[in-house]
Amino acid sequence: MVVRSYSGYYYVDCAGVMITCKVKGHMKQKRFSLCTGDRVQLEVNPDKADEGMITAILPRRNYLERPTVANLDLLVITLALVQPDFSFLIADKLLILAEAATVPVLLVLTKADLTAEEQRERIAAVYRKIGYETFVISSKTGEGIDALRKRLEGKVTAFGGPSGVGKSSALNAIQPGVLRTTGEISTKISRGKHTTRYTELIPFNGGYLADTPGFGNVLMENLEPEALPACFPEFRQFEAACKFSPCSHTHEPVCGVKDAVRENRVAPSRYASYLSILEELKENKARNRR
Repeated sequence: MVVRSYSGYYYVDCAGVMITCKVKGHMKQKRFSLCTGDRVQLEVNPDKADEGMITAILPRRNYLERPTVANLDLLVITLALVQPDFSFLIADKLLILAEAATVPVLLVLTKADLTAEEQRERIAAVYRKIGYETFVISSKTGEGIDALRKRLEGKVTAFGGPSGVGKSSALNAIQPGVLRTTGEISTKISRGKHTTRYTELIPFNGGYLADTPGFGNVLMENLEPEALPACFPEFRQFEAACKFSPCSHTHEPVCGVKDAVRENRVAPSRYASYLSILEELKENKARNRR
């Protein structure tokens, strides 16, 4: 498995042995996509057992473009409850990216020690009701850390979320020294001190943890407006009551989803995110036609 890449070199974990690889010439003659998390076949240099050439990329189970990583068991979407204030829109955009990429996802809400219990439970309840696993944690007090650590055992997991939400603190609470490890890796490949610009997988309890580049502006240019409703799993049970199929759940006179919003069976915050994102996707599509 490719655990990191930099400047044309791929660092591959092969049964516990780290092999520095380049790509075989025949692969360069055609377009190929290779990233952290990919499973590959390789030929080991007979003269240097820690060097090799990648000869093939195995089929992916899933793939995320931002952060760029493949074959995840879990994407941990990390957002702060406060400082910065929780954003339903950013949370929903990140969940949509995971849904569109068919990546299993769980939500981690950080800085619980700075938040009243009523507020944090109100936010968590929105997502738990839909079926998303949601952990409320504090890296400072340790609240929720043991449960989250246990959940990630044996999994290939990427942490993603905007900068400043406590993602790095959460990683260090789960696996003390994990960012020191990535800092050492960065130095070895001439990156200087640790700054999360590339996705790197670090061994953790029978699996891997990935610290991914922070992102605040979630780009959704590859998602078609027509595909958006399917990325809101709570809509599905109400779509049978829509008069039209497909239904945009916006202007139609008979719409089961809009009825569910009015009856509070779909969270108003989620529907507001849906409308905002739908408009963004339509604008992107129109812009690309020009």
